[in-house]
Amino acid sequence: MIGMLNERAQRLLKALVERYIADGQPVGSRTLAMVAGLDLSPASIRNVLADLEEMGLIASPHTSAGRVPTAKGYRLFVDRMLTIRPLEEGTLHELEHSLQPDSPQRIAQSASLLLSDLTHFAGVVITPQRLDVAFRQVEFLRLSERRILLILVTMDGDVQNHLLNPSRDYSPTELIEAANFLNQHYAGQGLSSIAQRMESELHQLKGDITELMAAAIRFGQSAMSDVPASVVIAGGTNLLNVSDLSDDLTRLRELFETFERKTELLELLNQSRNAQGVNIFIGEESGVVTLGECSIVTAPYCINGQVVGTLGVVGPTRMAYERVIPIVDITSRLVSSALSYQ
Repeated sequence: MIGMLNERAQRLLKALVERYIADGQPVGSRTLAMVAGLDLSPASIRNVLADLEEMGLIASPHTSAGRVPTAKGYRLFVDRMLTIRPLEEGTLHELEHSLQPDSPQRIAQSASLLLSDLTHFAGVVITPQRLDVAFRQVEFLRLSERRILLILVTMDGDVQNHLLNPSRDYSPTELIEAANFLNQHYAGQGLSSIAQRMESELHQLKGDITELMAAAIRFGQSAMSDVPASVVIAGGTNLLNVSDLSDDLTRLRELFETFERKTELLELLNQSRNAQGVNIFIGEESGVVTLGECSIVTAPYCINGQVVGTLGVVGPTRMAYERVIPIVDITSRLVSSALSYQ
């Protein structure tokens, strides 16, 4: 598309988009003559604008002689014309000091709040999908003959309980021996890696307590993998202050219903898991009707190099992309660092 635009048309489109993002008013030819830095008359500019409108890059609101960018125009601007600005030192400092190592749930909550506070839009974060959860402690508690309560505590403090029905009865001494072996040899390691090592290492145990050990690891893997992904949303009410969205109360209500359901957002964010860096959905590109007037800027985040979730910002298509993009990008990097094992 950009190959079809000469330099004059590109500069006018870039100036128009930047001006509209800045003040939210349709941009007229006289304004463009002043801000584009081109020695062109308003009449010449109007001719170029007519060509841009015919290409679907800008549109004329009924109530104004000025033009506004379309989703197609925003896409061309973001892909080929946008100049990313370095984050202000204060913003960078706030990001770095707000996302410290903590539990995955609290980091997800902090990240969504931070994204919302810094952009004044809605911050969204998919809670991390656990890949190879490490455990802190295992305990076996005898309830009755052939009924044992397994208590498994992960490194981030989650507690999982499970009732085991072993093939034979175990004495309290055997239960303590099995728990001690697991805690001494495997605490702090991922459940999947433990399962791979278990066959070759369990022969060191005295007595027939390997059944308990294997059951504990199997349950741990199953319980952690069954935790469904969810979306943490912060700052949705910020969008009440965005005139582009709040002028249509019906549309705004539908947007908040989408936030409440979360299913469409979850599916949309999952599409970005394999993106290289920041991914942007503008208007109808999201495929979600109620987000047709919004842009969603997303980035995946990792634990030890493996993608486990996505975070981002939901705002109007008229957003300061040059600022929102680096905020989302750096937040994803800091979340990855905070979640990865040190």
